[in-house]
Amino acid sequence: MPPKEALMTKRALKRQLRDGALDATQFGDDGKVRRLPVSRGWSPLAGSGDDERDQGYLKTIKAKSPGQENLIKAIDQKNLVLALGPAGTGKTYLAIAKAVEALEAGRVGRIVLSRPAVEAGESIGFLPGEMEDKLAPYLRPLYDALSDRLSMKRVRALMAEGAIEIAPVGFMRGRTLNNAFVVIDEAQNCTYVQLKMLLTRLGWHSTMVVTGDPAQSDLLPEMSGLATVADRFEAVDNIAVVRLADRDIVRHPLVAEMLGVL
Repeated sequence: MPPKEALMTKRALKRQLRDGALDATQFGDDGKVRRLPVSRGWSPLAGSGDDERDQGYLKTIKAKSPGQENLIKAIDQKNLVLALGPAGTGKTYLAIAKAVEALEAGRVGRIVLSRPAVEAGESIGFLPGEMEDKLAPYLRPLYDALSDRLSMKRVRALMAEGAIEIAPVGFMRGRTLNNAFVVIDEAQNCTYVQLKMLLTRLGWHSTMVVTGDPAQSDLLPEMSGLATVADRFEAVDNIAVVRLADRDIVRHPLVAEMLGVL
């Protein structure tokens, strides 16, 4: 068969697969070709099946510990919340889940997620690609949390519209974030000066949640400013400082046991 006719045949087959109908007679008596089942639930060639395969999730998040309940209440009541606690307590997940909830409800116009691109023993310069490619691994945890609340298709669409923005801390200077839900993740890797800069980005009709674990900073000792900022904000009535503990860990039970001895 000439190449042009073979290409047309493949296109016709794909079109018939997409439309959900196949003509068994076109295969003749060739025993080497088997007819694909028409009554299958999903086809990779079907463009209309993407929405049916979106990842499901609980529309309304529920606290799994007293500390998480306090964090959710604080986010609902305050415009600035600091969430401090060990790994696995759900700080980032709850913050991003509440951000998605606010965006979907129309209470904010966009979500801004930021975290410091701090090296944890490996140099960023050795990663391949341009600047965006080098920063991608540092921002990946934020994408993971977003994709758990929204399908990746919707995340990409919202990012293309500008409704979701993910940026390193270094890109935040000089900005005013109005009508936004801002999440600053891994804040223990920010210096006092960086945190002061980030906190003063808060604009009108906006909520900011700062998450981090002062005990797991990748900076040199005494350089992290999160613990100092949290201690000073304890006395400010309009700012909530929520301190999560080992009992609030919702990951594998071994995580709490390990943190208790490490």
